[in-house]
Amino acid sequence: MLPAAPTPRPFVRSVALEALRTESFDLTVIGGGITGAGVALDAAARGMRVALIDAGDFSSGTSSKSSKLIHGGLRYLQQGEIGLVYQALAERQRLLRNAPHLVKLLPFLIPMFGSGGVIPAKISRLLGSAMWGYDLTGGWRVGKRHERLDFDQALALMPTLPPDRLVSAYLYYDAAADDSRLVVTVLRTAVLEFGAACANHVRAVGLRKDGQGVVDGVDVEVLDPGSGTGGPERFTISTRAVVNASGVWSDQVRTLDEGADPDSIRPAKGIHITVPWSKVRNQVAAVVPVPGDKRSVFVIPNGDLTYIGTTDTDYDGPVDDPQCSAEDVAYLLSAINAASTEQLGPSDVVGSWAGLRPLVKAPDADGPAEGRTADLSRRHRVAVSPSGVITITGGKLTTYREMAADTVDEAIESVLARRPGFAGYGSSPTRDLALRGAAGHDTVHDAAEIYPRVDREHLDHLAGRYGGEARVIMASIEADPTLGEPLVVGLPYLRAEAIFAVRHEMARSVDDVLSRRTRARLLGRDDSAAAADDVAALIAEELGWDEPTAAASAEAYRRSVAHERESADLPETHLEQLLGA
Repeated sequence: MLPAAPTPRPFVRSVALEALRTESFDLTVIGGGITGAGVALDAAARGMRVALIDAGDFSSGTSSKSSKLIHGGLRYLQQGEIGLVYQALAERQRLLRNAPHLVKLLPFLIPMFGSGGVIPAKISRLLGSAMWGYDLTGGWRVGKRHERLDFDQALALMPTLPPDRLVSAYLYYDAAADDSRLVVTVLRTAVLEFGAACANHVRAVGLRKDGQGVVDGVDVEVLDPGSGTGGPERFTISTRAVVNASGVWSDQVRTLDEGADPDSIRPAKGIHITVPWSKVRNQVAAVVPVPGDKRSVFVIPNGDLTYIGTTDTDYDGPVDDPQCSAEDVAYLLSAINAASTEQLGPSDVVGSWAGLRPLVKAPDADGPAEGRTADLSRRHRVAVSPSGVITITGGKLTTYREMAADTVDEAIESVLARRPGFAGYGSSPTRDLALRGAAGHDTVHDAAEIYPRVDREHLDHLAGRYGGEARVIMASIEADPTLGEPLVVGLPYLRAEAIFAVRHEMARSVDDVLSRRTRARLLGRDDSAAAADDVAALIAEELGWDEPTAAASAEAYRRSVAHERESADLPETHLEQLLGA
């Protein structure tokens, strides 16, 4: 007989912390990025009692700093990773179905240049074969196949392409999603529908083991997100199994278990920059070559802005603080400038972000790593330590659900099935499990008459970010019209979204709100910093802050933004000046 699913609980940090203190769990997940969130949902949906903690905010590592693409990875075909592409395209289709409010189909243009490009026109037939391979591997599932475009069709989609070198183009289809929103939505589904207990700003500081040396508890420290220091409280989460899903920090967690650094992760840094759309004018996403390198970068439209990325380089700095360098920015600007009649410079960069991919070293890799990180596989690996800690590493945003299912299967087979009183669990139910907000996502506009203070533009924005749950935000604006005002000048986010982030999405700081619950920092770095005091004042009552605490959260955010800008040697920029807002 399979266990009954736990009772759903509210997505409230105080409720989660009380559960972590007092309840016993079947599975505790360390790491609240997309992999950990997926594991929590998969396990909870099978009927397990699940806990999840993250030392920072949910998705504050790699999972908020990706290219935000849900894709098969066309370039992986060139590396012979046919199985990975097939798997990713199947998962892309599931996400389009299970999270239609978050995951959107996105056309991609690959321009063919007569000279100066990585893919010259004379070998475009080879690319055409690759496009057919992509379609046949699973790209066709979206109902669209690739197309060959002539000169005029290509230029119409991206008028800044150099007409003297452009010959033709290919158009194919993938998808995109806000990575942070996907993470918090997966977590909210695990908690609100399946009773998981998830808390951010809680750090694992030790692992408790029983008399046989098997882990049966996680020692944790509750953190103050305003200061990043340990709070007064420490306790142990009682658990039957532990999953280490901490990404680039996974070796640190393994050290708590094994006592020595396993040195199994090869971090690769990827950076992106945001520029005004008017400087690029791409109607669709584009793939452009990098001069002097065997790589291409994505150029992805996002409203009035376009973001460009990514790089793929070895990283040996502090994993807590990856930053864009001036060289990184120059690399991306050189790519877009070589493929455009418009020339962009550092003063056009209104946002940037740097993330670390937790690539898995080859098992026999000793000494300095060789080869490019761009050539390393994006496959995932699940390993079990002698004490029963399951570690999941590698993988891609797109394939998080399958990674999670594999991890939970391993936890059941290698750890839980050997525990006394094992009752058995079914197979993963997440293939067809709709995420929070999917229900009613297509009828949000029908509520316009009920909420006349929410205009059409805001309806579109809210429906695309919250799906059916947008009605909660719409109701708050109807009750207090000031919440319908912009959160940050020049960006589409509303003040009501900050309130929703604190009440319903466990945001605990100005940074949580501006960097992840909204993407204001990525899209308008300096404008978001200018809004920090207003945001702090807005959320202070919700969080029980006094004035000094609110001021400290705003100041910490401004310092972080200044550090980011200075690391890349970028000037201060403002959207009103660049966009003519």
